Amino acid sequence: MAKAKLEDISQAQKERLFHIDFKLRFLGTVSRADLASRFGVKAAAATRDLSLYKELAPENLEYDTKAKIYNPSQEFTPLFSCSQSQVLAALGQGLGDDYVGTHRPLITAESPTQLNPPQLDVLATVSQAIHQKKALHIQYRSLSSGLTSREISPFALVDNGLRWHVRAFDRKRERFTDFVINRITKPRLLKGKLLGNHESKEADIQWNRIVEMHLVPHPQLKHPETIEQEYGMQKGILKVQVRAAVAGYVLRRWNIDCSENHELNGAEYHLWLKNHQTLYGVENLLIAPGFKRTTDTATGSHGEAVLTTMEWGDVE
Repeated sequence: MAKAKLEDISQAQKERLFHIDFKLRFLGTVSRADLASRFGVKAAAATRDLSLYKELAPENLEYDTKAKIYNPSQEFTPLFSCSQSQVLAALGQGLGDDYVGTHRPLITAESPTQLNPPQLDVLATVSQAIHQKKALHIQYRSLSSGLTSREISPFALVDNGLRWHVRAFDRKRERFTDFVINRITKPRLLKGKLLGNHESKEADIQWNRIVEMHLVPHPQLKHPETIEQEYGMQKGILKVQVRAAVAGYVLRRWNIDCSENHELNGAEYHLWLKNHQTLYGVENLLIAPGFKRTTDTATGSHGEAVLTTMEWGDVE
C-alpha cells in the first residue's frame, strides 16, 4: 500500500492534522478527545486522523498507554510550518491553531513590524511547560548578569507591546519575575520535579492583584476633548483594570504621565494618571513615565527619589 502524501489529503483533514501537529509542538500533548471536541468528529474518525499523522510523521509522537494521550518524541519535527503571529494568536486568544494556508488581510492594513518576534522552538518548550505545569531549565542572558543557568516555573505569556515575556517563578532568586523569550536558550522540561505551592500562579501576589487606573487627558493639552473621544472616555475619564505585574508596561507603552502633578511636558504625553495612589505596592514601575518613589537612592528636584528609565521590560 502506497504511503499517504500530504498533498493528496483533503483540506478538512489537513486542518485536523495541523491541529495535532500544533498541539504536540506547543502544548506537548494531544488526544482523540481534543480532535472530537474541536472538530465535532467521532472517536473513530479521530483515531484515523492520529493514525494518518503517525504514517506521515512516524517519528513525531509517542503514545502514553497509562494517560491515553500522545506526546511529542525527542525526534519531533513539525509537519506544518506556521508564523509567529499565528502561534501567538492561537496561544493567547485561541485563534489560528487549526488553519492551514497563506494568511492574507481582507483589506489593506498595516501594523508596525516587531523587531524580535519570539523564536518558535523556544516558545514551544515554554508553552509546553505552562500547559503541563512543569518547571524549565534554561540558559538565560540578562544585561545585569550575562549568561546564567536557571530553573523557572512559568505560568503565563506576557506581551508588553514590544516583545514577549514569560511570567515565572525564578528558583535561583526565589521570586516571581518576567523573562524575555528571546533571551532564553536551550530550554528543557524538568519532568521529575513537582511544582511547589510557593511557585504557582496563585502565589504570585503581583499577578493576582488588580489595579484600577483612572486615566484622563493630560492637563497641558489644548483640546482635551480630542483625547476623550479617541479613548472613548466617560465623563472625561477612562478606567482601566490591569494586573499589578504588567502595570508598568501599560503605563510605558501608552506614555501615561504618572507624576503626581502632571509635570511631564513632552508632546507624547496625552494621558495622565489621576489616581496616583493606586500604584502603591506595584513593583515594576521603574519604566513608568514620571513615577517617583521615596525609598530609592537617586534624589529628585523636590527631595524625593526618582526612578530612572531602564531598558523597557528588563526586569530580569
